[in-house]
Amino acid sequence: MTPPLDLNRRQFLGAAGLTAGAALLAGCSPSSAAASGTRTLQFWHLLSGGDGVTMSGLLDGVNKAQSAYRIRPTVLAWGTPYYTKLAMAAAGGRAPDVAIMHATRVLGWAPGGLLDAWDTDRLADLGVDASAFSDPIWKKGDVDGRRLSIALDAHPFVLMYNTDVCGKAGVLEADGRLKEATSPEEFLAMVGAIAGVTGGHGLSYGYLGDGSQMWRLFYTLYTQHGIEMDMPQGGSAVIDKDAAVASLEFMQKLLDGKRAAQQADYGTAVAEFATGKSGMFLSGVWELRTMQAAKIPFDVAMIPPLFGTRTAYADSHSFVLPHQSHPDAAGRDLVYRFVADMLKGSFGWAEAGHVPAYLPVTESAKYAKLLPQSHYAEAARYVRYDPPAWFTGSGSNFQGQFGAAAQPALLGGGSPADAITRFEAAVKRFLAQPNPADPEGARR
Repeated sequence: MTPPLDLNRRQFLGAAGLTAGAALLAGCSPSSAAASGTRTLQFWHLLSGGDGVTMSGLLDGVNKAQSAYRIRPTVLAWGTPYYTKLAMAAAGGRAPDVAIMHATRVLGWAPGGLLDAWDTDRLADLGVDASAFSDPIWKKGDVDGRRLSIALDAHPFVLMYNTDVCGKAGVLEADGRLKEATSPEEFLAMVGAIAGVTGGHGLSYGYLGDGSQMWRLFYTLYTQHGIEMDMPQGGSAVIDKDAAVASLEFMQKLLDGKRAAQQADYGTAVAEFATGKSGMFLSGVWELRTMQAAKIPFDVAMIPPLFGTRTAYADSHSFVLPHQSHPDAAGRDLVYRFVADMLKGSFGWAEAGHVPAYLPVTESAKYAKLLPQSHYAEAARYVRYDPPAWFTGSGSNFQGQFGAAAQPALLGGGSPADAITRFEAAVKRFLAQPNPADPEGARR
């Protein structure tokens, strides 16, 4: 099972001596002063496609708005390539000035000193403090009393719906918004009514071979029971099996071949909803622009609290300070300014579908007019991240292992209880492994 650092312990320990190699990865020294006094800051991120285009626009904006710094971005492939190279650069102490990480991946990096902590007083001077973020998003950036990340956004798992189809099915309120189901049975009935209108499926959900998609829906439903999972390092996992089985049983009922396809991959689900062949779509906010480009009439809502508690499974793109052995003081000051500038200018990020983490943006009158984004902005108050552990998080093998355990139940009607037992066994194996970023754990 590949650890989330995508390095084994020998690679990690050896990386500490790879200063030259890390410097090569960084492309050049952490910051450089031009004759004009403008400093160049190295910024690594893993955003491509539509998100990459949007990020380029935001960076152009901050570069043009001031002359103290210029951002030089480096874009690396999402997942393993990105986290491997960033870990190697940080272990060598010659990392970029600032980088993007998923908030759920930060915990695994903390013990090995791969990240430098943010100075909260300096952040507060720039208007970046707890009052400017929802509670769960701000707290996620703290690890053992150290602020290791600052969220740019939350990108929740949501429910998109075709307003024309849902209107004909009678599942819209008078204001055109989707009626909110309050139980699994009520939601299944709504999906059935929509299927009666489309003549095909009521809902699109692609999961085949995609552990992340299975996990996102499952953990949304699981946390709606008012609980979360606990996976303590060196201890035993705390998983409510009854709630886990109930969540997976609901997913089985949804994928009955009528309400939703029993066998569909992600691309098939996207295409089905984008062409109006279904009335609902379970996915992330990152598909907003796909549906806008398809020119279908649609809106977006949080997944309703079917099991009693309103939650929104999400992750956050977050700014981090990859470890540098000798950070340049003036350059670091400008990194703080850059992050504050990005947060305050994140309305363009909202246009791409993400929920900006910076509340002055999402609570503005301008944002209230942004549709459908303002219809699901409340998700930021109900965010549930992966269970905190060194092996969890976006792009981790943990989510893939959940998919391997759950897919037989979804695909062939296998026992949900057996699927959860397989998942529990996988978690036990993860917990038995030391965090490769923890020097103490590596020596055990």
